[in-house]
Formats: sequence, structure tokens, C-alpha cells
Amino acid sequence: MDERAAEDDLVINSQVRIPIGELTYRFSRASGPGGQHVNKTETAVALSFDLARSPSLSEAQRRRAMARLGSYTDAEGVLHLEARGERSQLRNRQEVTRRFVRLLRQALVPAKPRRKTRPSQQAVEARLRQKRRVAERKRRRRAPALE
Repeated sequence: MDERAAEDDLVINSQVRIPIGELTYRFSRASGPGGQHVNKTETAVALSFDLARSPSLSEAQRRRAMARLGSYTDAEGVLHLEARGERSQLRNRQEVTRRFVRLLRQALVPAKPRRKTRPSQQAVEARLRQKRRVAERKRRRRAPALE
């Protein structure tokens, strides 16, 4: 890999670098305030990344990312993000790229294994005492039974 290509890579973490060429940007007109500017410039940016077939991710990383980013992906496994908050196409492009890096970085963090724990005997007894107090309070509120 040449130096220029390495500079253009997005560094996700110490093991993952995504070449900028794997991202696809589409531009469109953004809605909302902005006067005539919004009607004639294409400032909204849509980013697409083929998560299911990216050669930059290992199979385990791909599975983890697909599971965690499911709401951002379509049926083919393509991740879609959009930015339209800025009046500048460049700033929207930078923002959507930052969001992509942050999302992928979070998705690739391995989940900590769950340790089984049990409440202490003291905690169990305290919970049961509290339940008895509440039950007694409610019992006193009831109208006396008719004979």
C-alpha cells in the first residue's frame, strides 16, 4: 500500500482502517431554512458503506458490526448515513464521515462477558421486609369485612 492511500484511510481502531474509496457519497438538495441557497445547491450528503462485503473487516468484525448497526443497514447489508444540518456540502461530508467512524468504532468494541451474580442474603431479607411493610400498609387501608 502506498503512503498516499494510507493517509486517505479512515482509522477506526488499532486493527481496522477503512480506505476512503470504500465509502460512497451522494449529494442532494437539503430541505429546511436557507432561502434561495437551499434551492440551488446540493448540500445534503448521504454516505453508503457496504458493510456485508467490505474487505477491510474480518468475518468476526463484520458479524459484530452487522448485529449492532442493523438499524442503519438495508437488506443487502449496506450501511446508510445522512447529514444535512450544515449549509456547506464539505461540512456535511465531514460530519457524516465523523459519524460513520464513531458508529463503526463503537460497533466493533467486543461486548464484556456477563458475570452471573446473586443478591446477598442481607439484600434478599431487606427486600422481603419491605414487601411485608407495603403489604401491611395496604391491608390496613381496606374497609373492614362485613359479617
